[in-house]
Amino acid sequence: MSPGPDFAVVSRYAVRYGIRLGCIIAIGVGTGILVHIAYSLLGVALVIHRTPWLYQALLLAASGYFIWLGWNAMRAPAMTQTIDIEQADRLSAGKAFVLGFITNALNPKATLFFLALFTTLIAPQTPMLVKAGYGLYMALATMAWFCLLALMLGNDWMRRLLLAKGYWFDRVMGAFLWLLAAHLLWQWWQS
Repeated sequence: MSPGPDFAVVSRYAVRYGIRLGCIIAIGVGTGILVHIAYSLLGVALVIHRTPWLYQALLLAASGYFIWLGWNAMRAPAMTQTIDIEQADRLSAGKAFVLGFITNALNPKATLFFLALFTTLIAPQTPMLVKAGYGLYMALATMAWFCLLALMLGNDWMRRLLLAKGYWFDRVMGAFLWLLAAHLLWQWWQS
């Protein structure tokens, strides 16, 4: 899986808040994939792709969201006191899930990926139940991958290491999200 907004969000929050919330964000990301699966199965992805203004609106919404996420990362305060891993859990599970869900659901690259998958790689005569099974598998595989990432980055040893440099880690993730937003805005400008 190539780095994208899902990777940046899971990485940042797993380091900042630990494995549990990192995995909850990963579950939100995987659930966000189900949005793409649903509209791909219903043919809405093709409508989005063939309706330029709708696709442009999706690009603008996604870039705005990534700018906001990047801004929050850039504004994160430096850790000036001793790092207390237990005190870092200040993000609710519900907010973590929604953060992961929205990050994936607004990702226009996912829209194009699932459009390509369901229109070119999966035969039209494939039964709907089989297509839904493919989608469910992809959602679960994505959840597993990002939970593994949260396990790697959210364990206490790695968190202490990265939180000691957390000021810079947050800024790198924020800059990465801004670059993604700039890329989407460039695509919007070109379309």
